[in-house]
Amino acid sequence: MSGDVSAASRGTHDPSAVAEPSETSLPSRVKAVFLAYVALTKPRVIELLLVATIPVMLLADRGHVDIALIAFTLIGGWLGAASANTLNMVADADIDQKMKRTARRPLARHAVSTRSALIFGIVLWVASFAVLWWAANLLSALLVSATIIFYVGVYTLILKRRTWQNVVWGGAAGCMPTLVGWAAVTGSISWQPIVLFGVIFFWTPPHTWALAMRYKEDYRAAGVPMLPVIASDERVTRQMLYYTWATVLCSFILIAGTSWIYAAVAVLSGIWFTDRVRKLYRETRAGAEVAPLKVFLQSNEYLAILFCGLAIDAVVNLPLITSYF
Repeated sequence: MSGDVSAASRGTHDPSAVAEPSETSLPSRVKAVFLAYVALTKPRVIELLLVATIPVMLLADRGHVDIALIAFTLIGGWLGAASANTLNMVADADIDQKMKRTARRPLARHAVSTRSALIFGIVLWVASFAVLWWAANLLSALLVSATIIFYVGVYTLILKRRTWQNVVWGGAAGCMPTLVGWAAVTGSISWQPIVLFGVIFFWTPPHTWALAMRYKEDYRAAGVPMLPVIASDERVTRQMLYYTWATVLCSFILIAGTSWIYAAVAVLSGIWFTDRVRKLYRETRAGAEVAPLKVFLQSNEYLAILFCGLAIDAVVNLPLITSYF
């Protein structure tokens, strides 16, 4: 999931930012350094890892719940996501200083040196690879490494500052937990995790653009061509609606391999989410005052509801037409 959505659950607060301590004692300085390193990982952004990975693993291993494998996969995935977020922050240190939302991040305020953050990110990467290879298999470890390379090398260094489609294609990094979770259980990739990859892929633009509408002046000041910076609100919300339709339709494909539980959740939550985005589009067309953060927060809730429904379906194990595949 993109590091640009790190204000995820609080709307206006960046969890990567930590306040300067007023104390000067050694314990206080140690605590400040520790918190700075934690902030480098963007801990709240990693919530998507939990939302996406566990249900996929349950689906891949229907009828069984391997707590140990799930736990180690989450640890390895968390280390990989923490590495990607840290390295992303190293690459973005200059623009983080220009944006009010990110100006308190560790590197932006020089709480951690660039060299130390780079080493920290690489160590996390190596640890992630080792844990996943040991606890699961080589494929899952390679997939996490590919995610880190894509997120930092393609999204952060190439796409983010050059095109408004940065989060469209760069968002693919946030979809990888679906493939990693499935690979950790089966050692292979199947059509189900690819469908779920597609769900998150199409979900990412409306989710991110809703937040970018709220902070478009920040992005403009940093020279990041997010769609809300270069386009009218009407065009942005129209694009958000298109991608929301694609998200919901993609989620329906998985009904073919699940039961009525997932089907009901996918249909009802899809209608609920689409209706909210459609209202935002209508409001912008009418020139009314809009609240894009409501869409941002509801998009989080939609994805959580959809994947929780998938997890319940997988555990209950009531296949509808699985036998046809």
